[in-house]
Amino acid sequence: MTRSLNRDILWLAVPAFGSLVVEPLFIAIDSVMIGHLGVAQLAGLGIASSVLQTLVGLMVFLAYSTTPAVARMFGAGNNREAVSRGIDGMWLALGIGGVLAVVGYLLSPWAVSLFGASEAVSEQAESYLSLSMWGLPAMLIVFAATGLLRGMQNTMTPLWIAGFGFAANALLNWLFIYGLGWGIAGSAAGTVVAQWGMVVAYIVIAARLARKYGSGAGPSRAGVRGTAKTGGWLFLRTAALRIGLLITVATATALGTEELAGWQIVFTLGTIAAFALDSLAIAAQALIGKHLGSGDEESVRFVLSRTVAWGAAAGAVLGVVIAGASPLLGVMFTGEWHMSWLILPALILMG
Repeated sequence: MTRSLNRDILWLAVPAFGSLVVEPLFIAIDSVMIGHLGVAQLAGLGIASSVLQTLVGLMVFLAYSTTPAVARMFGAGNNREAVSRGIDGMWLALGIGGVLAVVGYLLSPWAVSLFGASEAVSEQAESYLSLSMWGLPAMLIVFAATGLLRGMQNTMTPLWIAGFGFAANALLNWLFIYGLGWGIAGSAAGTVVAQWGMVVAYIVIAARLARKYGSGAGPSRAGVRGTAKTGGWLFLRTAALRIGLLITVATATALGTEELAGWQIVFTLGTIAAFALDSLAIAAQALIGKHLGSGDEESVRFVLSRTVAWGAAAGAVLGVVIAGASPLLGVMFTGEWHMSWLILPALILMG
């Protein structure tokens, strides 16, 4: 049994790793391309992405509450209800995302002004943030749809969708930024288009699952309410973390434009590392939910202890890699060596 469960953890965690790192890789691609436009543009991205990721991060419960709920139903053999839970999460994501997109677009100038950046940096931040708001509903729907498939013990399909989305994002960003000369706005536009393309793929898959298991395609009031309720505590936890993150952005902004640009690089790398480690959490959620649904408590304990141990080991490896590569990372993002020395202490400390 031990060998079988080890294989199950890896079978879920490895593809989950790939799909999880795509969203921060979107930001990394944006950072590299925008960084070569200028320091002011990269600093503007730092402000805009911190606001955007705060909004998205607060909604991460759409994936992390959907996954265990679907997994429990799946483990109990109730596939029809499992798919319904996932579809309810997608409807909830659409509703929340639509409201956030409209409100966020209208309040983008005000949100940027809170950081007290220079006029040049604020202009770049507003341009990126206001356009990116229209991708918020897509990002949240992808969260919920990914939770549905993870709960059904399928992390390979999200990996394929994320991979194609990442490739499309990179190509569109290059076309819009350099080909059409849109600058930082082109980066936001390319990411928004790629995110909605991913949504189309997930809708097709969810519709097929609904037909296969006889689940309804419309929202269920009880299901939507249940997803929102179970995600409440995770929402509060994420809110506390994001407040701390926004304080660091404000501090970097007060230090200067180059410091803010450096913060954006460090934040991007830290986010990639955090999402990479989260792949073990995804495997734990999916398998623990499944085994709880089937009443197999021994397997639950094994999965939990094994993923905690693997998490500690993976964190140590990532820390060594980041610290070891720290002298080169700044120049990779901006093409300027002095940026590497500026962020070197922060990267070593993070590692």
